[in-house]
Amino acid sequence: MASRSWSRIGGESGVGRPSFVAEFGLWDDRQAAAAEQVELQLDDVDLVRVVFCDPHGLARSKTVPADVFRSVLRNGMDFSAGPFLFDTGHAVAVEFLADAGVGVGELLGAGDFVLVPDPRTFQVLPRDGARTAWVLGDEYLRDGTPHPLSARNVLRRVCAAYEREDLAPVIGLELEWYLTKLTGGPVGNAGNGFGLQGAAPQVEAVNPGYQFNLDSAYDSVADIADPLAAMLVRLGLPLRSFEHESGPGQLETTFNPMLALDAADAMLLLRTQLKQECRRRGHHASFMTLPRLDSFDPSGWHLHQSVSSTKTDVNLFAEGDGLQDAISAEGQAYIGGLLSRARELCLLSVPTVNGYRRLSPEFTLAPTSVDWRFEDRSAMVRVLSGGSSTHVENRVGEPCANPYLAIASQLHAGLEGMLSGVPADRVPRPPLPRSLPEAVEAFRASESAERLLGAPLKECLAKLKDSEAARFEAWCADELPGGPAAEVTEWEHREYFGAY
Repeated sequence: MASRSWSRIGGESGVGRPSFVAEFGLWDDRQAAAAEQVELQLDDVDLVRVVFCDPHGLARSKTVPADVFRSVLRNGMDFSAGPFLFDTGHAVAVEFLADAGVGVGELLGAGDFVLVPDPRTFQVLPRDGARTAWVLGDEYLRDGTPHPLSARNVLRRVCAAYEREDLAPVIGLELEWYLTKLTGGPVGNAGNGFGLQGAAPQVEAVNPGYQFNLDSAYDSVADIADPLAAMLVRLGLPLRSFEHESGPGQLETTFNPMLALDAADAMLLLRTQLKQECRRRGHHASFMTLPRLDSFDPSGWHLHQSVSSTKTDVNLFAEGDGLQDAISAEGQAYIGGLLSRARELCLLSVPTVNGYRRLSPEFTLAPTSVDWRFEDRSAMVRVLSGGSSTHVENRVGEPCANPYLAIASQLHAGLEGMLSGVPADRVPRPPLPRSLPEAVEAFRASESAERLLGAPLKECLAKLKDSEAARFEAWCADELPGGPAAEVTEWEHREYFGAY
């Protein structure tokens, strides 16, 4: 009786506030139409996972019954600010018992924000058991304004900047990751806590690797990989290929071009669902750049990019009549933007301690300098020319980067370049950072980063990454008194292999 009375008086616990979407006009016509279709599907669903992407690029969620989601859809749902406050090891990095120092008053006391589902992202997950749907949401303050720490909103703003110029950015995803087999053992809680990560999952390699694109190597994991590929197709993702890379059980997944926000949403869904489905099958998927496992090779995230005119639907990077090794003046200026901002925005594409191990001369196909060339995989920016399909591929990113921030940073830098009109060969090219602290320092000094993110998110990210780097340095001081480790450390493996 008490719970029913509470419902009458105060609404359903944790469910935003009545008519939050309508009160603040948070949906466009396409979202409103999609919401009507979602409501028709809810009779065939048991549970809904309401999801958002935290600053680290990890999916955070609450699961609600379908009948509760009917209210959540239009009222929003309350979420704790915790994911904005913790670093990758769950250490508190942003103060919340006093002024957080990032200009967001609602962080005081770790107060709730409101997550509003984007009905266009609603889909039923193709899995056995309870009929479960997934929907991504956008973060809002309680006064209906977009949350200053929302990564998805950053990408929305960048896309809006392109729209004002009658432009549309197009993104292709090319992602390397590791498939390993779980071997049992403890769940990793021993020694775990706030900022003290427990043991990583215990795994073994699924094949020897180092036979690039060998059909037999792929076939050795096909009993897992093929169902994963089929799952991605059923999720509506534009899968292009599943292939075996160099390392033991290292796979590459690529997608056909998408609009920018769709690509970032797809990346979050891809990583989350691959990890979860692999676990169900007794395996482990990791998007950590370089795990601490014998003979493993680093993984990268190669981000393919082009820009089309919304007036003519023409690829603005195309030059001439399909000329070889040719890119337009607009394309060269876009590349100039990528090169000139490569150092200061690197943190958004390579956000972990471990990610900087890949940017080393020993890994010949990972970029070590800020450069561009046609059809050269050793360059940071590789240009693939071919008439209407001409585009650029930035090879600097790591697979676990926040997809909204990584894509937004590329598009932001590219648009700055296009608007300046300065070609790639005439821009200054500061060197890439060689470590996480160096990347944070360059990021903090960047006016371009503040224009992209806004001051609150820029400062929040710097605090999160300072905390992560400081914990690593403290561990090294205790465990490696002889100096920095040349090999991947136990700390890195614990910190990233399971979470990512």
